[in-house]
Amino acid sequence: MGGTGWLFLFSVLMAAGLLFTMVFFIIMFSDLECDYINPIDLCNKLNQFVLPENIAHAFLAILFLISGQWIAFLLNAPLLAFNINKIRGGNHMYDATEIFRTLPNHKKESFIKLGFYLLSFFYYLYRMILALIQESE
Repeated sequence: MGGTGWLFLFSVLMAAGLLFTMVFFIIMFSDLECDYINPIDLCNKLNQFVLPENIAHAFLAILFLISGQWIAFLLNAPLLAFNINKIRGGNHMYDATEIFRTLPNHKKESFIKLGFYLLSFFYYLYRMILALIQESE
């Protein structure tokens, strides 16, 4: 398997991990709505995953940039810019005192990211298979 095949295999695995992270976020937000978890515990649990999720996505986007996979990089660029903007603005972490007021926005963001990572997963899977077929010819 050549470089492109390995890159997209790694991307598939990363997208699966990010996908499961967003499912975890959505489940936790639902638990908060149903009062199965208190806001402090929710924020403590989710905040430990916020930066790793953003770093993993940024690392993946940088890999695409370095390897010259322009379409994959351009597909990831809007979410990368969004995450960078949230981090620079200092509002990337969840605040227990504000979580009920901002919960609809956080849920919406998580569902959008879930959809993005799901589509990314299948795109990376397609590109990995395509790279493997091209290398075998």
